[in-house]
Amino acid sequence: MAQYRVGRLEQEIQKEVNDILLKRVRDPRVQGVTITGVDVTGDLQQATIYYSILSDNDNDEETTQKGLDKATSLIRGELGSRLSIYRTPELTFKLDESIQYGSKIDQLINKLKREDR
Repeated sequence: MAQYRVGRLEQEIQKEVNDILLKRVRDPRVQGVTITGVDVTGDLQQATIYYSILSDNDNDEETTQKGLDKATSLIRGELGSRLSIYRTPELTFKLDESIQYGSKIDQLINKLKREDR
């Protein structure tokens, strides 16, 4: 039963944080951020939110992380009012590198196919 609740909460947090980033956060550093996943601890006290951005530039990644860190208290406050849970988890934002990793693998496969011809 607890795992079911955690999974449901992760989905709800992902949906709500996406909505908050689109409608409430005005910081230009977080424009174009997509939430790709959420991990919540079993005791529901901490949540790690994974995000991706379209840019491959390291400077953009750093700038976006700073913007999200600055907006964390606003996002947590909004989550607290939108979710019906006893305590809103502490939020941590981390860059989801799986998309970039997948893109790199795809490029390597394409390169091998071109060399094979």
